[in-house]
Amino acid sequence: MARNNKTIFVTADGLKQMEEELKFLQETRRAEIAAKLKRSLEFGDLSENAEYQEAKEEQALVEARIAELEEQLKHVELIEEKGERIQLHDVIQIGSTVTLQNITEHDDPETYTIVGSMEADPLNGKISNESPIGSAILDKKKGDVVKVKVPAGVFEYKILQVK
Repeated sequence: MARNNKTIFVTADGLKQMEEELKFLQETRRAEIAAKLKRSLEFGDLSENAEYQEAKEEQALVEARIAELEEQLKHVELIEEKGERIQLHDVIQIGSTVTLQNITEHDDPETYTIVGSMEADPLNGKISNESPIGSAILDKKKGDVVKVKVPAGVFEYKILQVK
């Protein structure tokens, strides 16, 4: 949820997903719920009508999600593809793909794309610019070593590659 005009960084794909979800909720889910409400009214007494109560609750959830998406879309800033923006000598920015190695634990290198918090999905190689690692490596470049404080302790990461 957008908080006090906070910018929400998204890729073109992320923006498209948000817009598609909003359109689906507005055009399809609203109509489905309206039909469900109409059918449930046929069952009579609304005070004991579980179908009606369920449809009203579903309607409230859908309307809340629509409002949330509309608010988020007001604060979206599109992350430009790496090739579309001026490079700052391979400085890590939102949209950069970075290969890191945890040198404290001597782990194998891992590659991540830095995205806005709305699109973060660490299991699929997308970390938020607001995450401990993401925020620590912003504005850094290949060869830099950064210390990252996470719940498990403090780790050092070496930046092996920036794309």
